[in-house]
Amino acid sequence: MNVFESPEIKDELKKAIKEMGFEEPSPIQDKAIPVILEGSDLIGQAQTGTGKTAAFGIPIVNEIKKTKHVQALVLTPTRELAIQVSGELQKLAKHIGVRTLPVYGGQSIGHQIKALKKGVDVVIGTPGRVQDHLRRKTLKLDQVSTMVLDEADEMLDMGFIEDIETILKQVNTERQTLLFSATMPPPIQKLSKRYMQEPKTVSISKGEVAAPSIEQIYYKVLERNKLDSLCRVVDSRDPDLAIVFCRTKKGVAELTEALQARGYLADGLHGDLTQSQRDAVMKKFRDGAVEFLVATDVAARGLDVNNVTHVINYDIPQDPESYVHRIGRTGRAGNTGQALTLVTPREMKHLRSIERELKASIPAQAVPSIEEVVEKQQETWKQQVSAVIDNGVDVSLFDTISDELLEKYEPKVLVQALMKMNFQSDATSSNSSEGYDFGETGASEGMVRFFINVGKNVNLTPKILVQEISNTVGLSAKAIGRIDIFENFTFVEVPQDTAPFLYEGLRNSRVNGAKVNLEPAKPRPKKRK
Repeated sequence: MNVFESPEIKDELKKAIKEMGFEEPSPIQDKAIPVILEGSDLIGQAQTGTGKTAAFGIPIVNEIKKTKHVQALVLTPTRELAIQVSGELQKLAKHIGVRTLPVYGGQSIGHQIKALKKGVDVVIGTPGRVQDHLRRKTLKLDQVSTMVLDEADEMLDMGFIEDIETILKQVNTERQTLLFSATMPPPIQKLSKRYMQEPKTVSISKGEVAAPSIEQIYYKVLERNKLDSLCRVVDSRDPDLAIVFCRTKKGVAELTEALQARGYLADGLHGDLTQSQRDAVMKKFRDGAVEFLVATDVAARGLDVNNVTHVINYDIPQDPESYVHRIGRTGRAGNTGQALTLVTPREMKHLRSIERELKASIPAQAVPSIEEVVEKQQETWKQQVSAVIDNGVDVSLFDTISDELLEKYEPKVLVQALMKMNFQSDATSSNSSEGYDFGETGASEGMVRFFINVGKNVNLTPKILVQEISNTVGLSAKAIGRIDIFENFTFVEVPQDTAPFLYEGLRNSRVNGAKVNLEPAKPRPKKRK
């Protein structure tokens, strides 16, 4: 039976669930809601974007009684998540009248104190601000029947573990405790053993988390052409709202500046921003004034925007869990989404580990060519021009310049020039598989020959070299040409279009355990007659 139709759930709540567009429960909702409704403590292992807010929100709203006491407390790592959870609970409680209050730093504590005095059923807050209220005795937790720790591992990473323990000690001991976490590191396991009563565990496999509504693709790109490759990808995909992930704060700042310089509506989100700066960036993103939000993993914690159409990994994440966490920020609320990952040759090993963990292969696509991007932009530009004409927009301001230009040039030439000016892609920029001129290397036609400074001296064999190249750089074994292994060095041939990937991927790396260097080979000496 669909858990949303469970007889234990109030009719008013069922009506709200239906109005919110929930038809089929997500895996975490299907597994967790029955356990919570029966009153058991629960550990839910699930990432952001799996529907866990409704998984604990539906039972909480269902059990709220008419009292003047706080009956449920939800702890979240960030103010954004607190606001988002509060908003979802309000929607669920639309026909029941549950009073929710998000409490977090950066907002007037006086406003929160007034609301608490009037009476609140559910408090959703960050550990720091909840502690503030407990110290002021403006929040009492002795009547709390449900305690939720949301994204517990994120709170651990942000240094809140001691705050959480301090809060838990003040919550009514006769309570139900629900803990949700993407991972279960030892401190979280210790916390659950100390403060939970015989909890039941439900977990969502990686395959279930990477929802079918998210299309996953990766692009193999060269490090030196990474920015050009990103621009071509976004020009061809044309995202409405996209989150672009970088590995470092410096990377966020540099990429944001580069995208803005190229005319994209982009802004950055990183840990050095003040709360007011962060709020301003998020407001612009939610309002659509910014199309590309460039962020680090840390800065994006707790960030929840339902209509994100694309997640783009400009830097591939270091571990599979971060990948799943990132891509879960698109494909929300029944929408479809795309997760696009740029992978340089040196990052192929990270991609392979993600695929192994997900037990799925992420399909590759070639970076769009100049011609493909121009074709896509032409259609967009044509639609924009047609809309101006068809909608009767006043363009009389341009009468004089139009007449002057039409006297001097043919109409077709004028339109072509205007289209050229409108395009963001520079037709002279290098393709992702170009940009290297290896010169004459003595290779067969259409191939490039490389010199590697190790050979039989490190037990290198053709099979080992082929496997190393295939695994590290992502070249197929069939693409690799002639291999000549000598005592102290080796020559290998690969097709011209894949040569840059081999060059970037194997330079100063290790082959068969030995540190190697790889350089374009010098032409073979001509035989004397």
